[in-house]
Formats: sequence, structure tokens, C-alpha cells
Amino acid sequence: MPAREHLLLGRTATVLDVVIPVYNEETDLEPCVRRLHHHLSATFPYGFRITIADNASTDRTPEVSARLDDAIEEVTAVRLERKGRGRALRTVWSHSEAPVLAYMDVDLSTDLNALLPLVAPLISGHSDLAIGSRLARSSRVVRGPKREFISRAYNLILRSSLAARFSDAQCGFKAIRKDVADRL
Repeated sequence: MPAREHLLLGRTATVLDVVIPVYNEETDLEPCVRRLHHHLSATFPYGFRITIADNASTDRTPEVSARLDDAIEEVTAVRLERKGRGRALRTVWSHSEAPVLAYMDVDLSTDLNALLPLVAPLISGHSDLAIGSRLARSSRVVRGPKREFISRAYNLILRSSLAARFSDAQCGFKAIRKDVADRL
């Protein structure tokens, strides 16, 4: 791989595009997007966009997404007619002009204060990819024993069969540099 370079931030107004893939989230979508927008407006030192990627919802999610798109300048809504988080990320990320791409689950279960530390190494050129983890010793996670067992078992299989060096493949909190995403 070629040496990483610092991002030339003066060339783009939008440095970060945060994608929120959703399916039938009419109730939670608006308060979560408004909370994320407020947080980024108050704390993120660069231009950003929040992209709602609607994965063929059958409830009022498309209407809520369109309303947020109209009401908030930094919010964009994209409708996909077929379900799939990977499909949503590929579609949105391939059309984004932001040099740093991220995604998070609509429930915003990850502390929003972790967003800047997640993307800072990508902006600086230190890293190509960043993966959040709920399995770190310092993480404070509240979930049921069944979900905890399934998550840990899945990650154990992933690490042992693919020799993955990350600890939480299922965590809905990841970021990647656009140039790297394009190559992948």
C-alpha cells in the first residue's frame, strides 16, 4: 500500500459524511438525527454531512427522512429499494465527496463524544480504517446475556477463522478514508 497522506481539508467543505442506515425507524429517526446534528455542530471542527440511508422501509421512515433533509442543511436522505446495510453503505459512500466516511446505528448507542477520536486518525493520515468496539475492557455496555453471548461468539469465530485483529465486527460505529473505501 502507498504511504498515507494527510487529507487536504482546504479542498472540501465536507470532511466527514456520517451514514445512518435505517429500516423502519419512523419513531427513533428524527430525535436521533437531531441529537447527532446538534452534537456535530457543537463539537466537530470540520464540515460534515449526515446521510440517512433508508433500506426499503415500509413505515413512515421515508417521510421522516425527507422532512429532515428539507429542515437541516447538513442532512441528506437517500432511499434504497432493497434492504442491506452493506448495500446502503456502498451506495452512499461511492457517491460521497467527503474524504472521511463513517457510519453509526440510528440508536446512537455509542457515546457521541467518541466520534471525533474515531475519525481523527483518518483525518491526520495516521490510519485508513477505524472500528469502534463495545468489547474493550474500558467499555460500559448494557445488554442482555443472550445478545452478549452471541456477539462474543461471532467475534471469536471471526478472529479465529480469519485471523482478524479487531475485537468487535458487529459494532455499528466505524469509519474509513474515502480513497481506501473506493479501492475496496
